[in-house]
Amino acid sequence: MPKNTKSTAVPQADEVTTKAAKPEKVARKTSGKGTNSKAKKVFVLDTSVILYDHSAVQNFKEHDVAIPITVLEELDNFKKGNDIKNFEAREFIRFIDKLSTEHMLQEWLPLNGKNKGKFKVLMNNAGTQDATTIFGDKNDHHILNSALQLQLDQPDYKVVLVTKDINLRLKARALNLVSEDYETGKIHDVNELYTGNDTLDEVPANVINELYENGTCAIDKVTNTPPADNHYFVLKSFKNSVLAYYNQAEKQLERVDKHLAYGVKPRNAEQTFALHAIMDQRIKLISIQGVAGTGKTLLALAGALEQRRDYKQIYLARPVVPLSNKDIGYLPGDIKSKLNPYMEPLWDNLKYIQNQFSETSKEFQKLRDMIELEKLMITPLAYIRGRSLSNIIFIVDEAQNLTPHEVKTIITRAGENTKIIFTGDIYQIDTPYLDSQSNGLSYLIDRAKNHPLYAHITLLKGERSELANLANELL
Repeated sequence: MPKNTKSTAVPQADEVTTKAAKPEKVARKTSGKGTNSKAKKVFVLDTSVILYDHSAVQNFKEHDVAIPITVLEELDNFKKGNDIKNFEAREFIRFIDKLSTEHMLQEWLPLNGKNKGKFKVLMNNAGTQDATTIFGDKNDHHILNSALQLQLDQPDYKVVLVTKDINLRLKARALNLVSEDYETGKIHDVNELYTGNDTLDEVPANVINELYENGTCAIDKVTNTPPADNHYFVLKSFKNSVLAYYNQAEKQLERVDKHLAYGVKPRNAEQTFALHAIMDQRIKLISIQGVAGTGKTLLALAGALEQRRDYKQIYLARPVVPLSNKDIGYLPGDIKSKLNPYMEPLWDNLKYIQNQFSETSKEFQKLRDMIELEKLMITPLAYIRGRSLSNIIFIVDEAQNLTPHEVKTIITRAGENTKIIFTGDIYQIDTPYLDSQSNGLSYLIDRAKNHPLYAHITLLKGERSELANLANELL
């Protein structure tokens, strides 16, 4: 498949901690007889990296960076549009235009900044190995040829192809070309990702009694290590248990009680924690992670509806992941008709909440009125960029399909009195260049923990049905 027909859901990011950006670690591996242990490297970036982070060429310390001419050709196909990837393409094109004002791009140009390497554009010349002959005439293989030729031209340098495309990395290695992922925004170990809550056994009975009687107790009565702010606990003694969370401002635990939210009642401790965070006016940013059927979207929506009087609008959004690599423009009908298939899961949750009440009830009618008056809106994320969102609750579903840069873009839209809720399952990703470590939801959980405005909960138990639980556990 030609590179310009790949899925357009390509990662972005802002803070860079790539393997390539840590050259001193790699340099030790190259030491040996006749080899300079501090030898510089040349990193060749493909299109997916530029669309992930338009400033990527600046993030390889003193090493040189190059892009094949094919990458410029592909970026030309991405420069028009309102998605993040289109913004990244335009910003990179502007960057190299400014960089090459007084020089030719086929020359090595010094990158701006202290201790930076150089930059150039590579031609697609085939060397002793021709990837287009081996694999076929595709853009990916022209990029491989550029890197292979550079490897021949600069034998004293270590040439590394950097790409988010796993298959391209494998093809490069098959041709004896070193290739790496661009690891911007990746967390180190997804198994150690912050969960937002803990269960403590053998808690003194008097502590649990104090929480029931007073609603609070000092944190040092439970643990000597202060937890993250807004961290939740299930505290158990021999006979009793209580739910609590840590209020860092007051340096104390506070009891968490179960409450209904627009007809929806939490069914387990984690759901209770999630709803508590959503309803807490202090907390402005919430993430809820869990497998299908754990109630992520339902709780977010129910909690938002319960607070409808405190906000002007409730927005529900989810990323539109094109089917079969086709944009929604291929679908029939107007924009509303095109988006309906993607937004149907959100409508399902709305209908579930609405069906908790009789059709003649005030709650049922109020929900219908909110939709008609656009107090409750379901919208694609593509329409959010550039807006300032004040006095709203913004629910972003399927956030695992967002990139770190997209998550940042959404949060920076927040105005006064805005609460943003991200929900998703980091193990259920539908975009080709993201995984459980590099998606925006994992990035948010890892970076935002311990901030007083943020709370996170990982939901563990499926509550949709016994049949859904069977699928999650056995299949």
